[in-house]
Amino acid sequence: MEFWPWLTAALLLLLLLVQLNRTANFYAKISFYCALCFLVSTVAAAVCLLRHGGRTVENMSIISWFVRSFKYLYGLRFEVKGRQKLTVDHPCVIVSNHQSILDMMGLMEILPERCVQIAKRELLFTGSVGLIMYLGGVVFINRQRSSTAMTVMAEVGQRMTQENLKVWIYPEGTRNDNGDLLPFKKGAFYLAVQAQVPIIPVVYSSFSSFYSPRTKRFTSGTIKVEVLDAIPTSGLTVDDIPQLMDTCHKAMRTTFFHLSSTPQENGAAAGPGAQPAQ
Repeated sequence: MEFWPWLTAALLLLLLLVQLNRTANFYAKISFYCALCFLVSTVAAAVCLLRHGGRTVENMSIISWFVRSFKYLYGLRFEVKGRQKLTVDHPCVIVSNHQSILDMMGLMEILPERCVQIAKRELLFTGSVGLIMYLGGVVFINRQRSSTAMTVMAEVGQRMTQENLKVWIYPEGTRNDNGDLLPFKKGAFYLAVQAQVPIIPVVYSSFSSFYSPRTKRFTSGTIKVEVLDAIPTSGLTVDDIPQLMDTCHKAMRTTFFHLSSTPQENGAAAGPGAQPAQ
């Protein structure tokens, strides 16, 4: 009987600490986000199996419906410009900037039909999250082995045209919250040229006004999203990839600074030396 008052007091103290301390609030929200991902993945996986019986791109619409609800819990709003550019009825490669674990919400907010993602192989082994990614048709690559990654990308190119798929890739290859874009890796552009399909760049504004692991800030906020015009690859060859990367990087970087309302600074640009993995 004496246990409950102490437990109640401890919970109230924890809630008070979360409200008053920015660091505690930040880690509480991140922990809840991770727990929510695992919980929702478990439920969504069951729905996907009941609805479609296994791995298929059609499951992405179910996953998207679940994940889009996260924004209400975190007080996030999305302002999207050019969404209609993603509703094309042909294969394409979609590339976007990659900032944090919250990118999944931004991805699912505008995910077009018949679209799969390229992800690092390690994510396949993250319990229910890995399971739901597998069921949604996500393509996993081993970034430590460039030859294997390129083989997988070649197979994806064939699937794109055969199954009329769109493929979403983060060309920076890793999360980046430094207020700029990292140099791009070659994988997405190699895939687009190989399959002779257009590239559609998508740019998300900086999260720094409401989310920052460095300052332990995690509040409500607005994310601006802009879908840029498609970049054709018809007739291009492997030799054209460096120029294609540079063109795409410059367009996305300019848009990123514009959406984020920050001045553009000189920084590293994508070039021929970028790695061939995702």
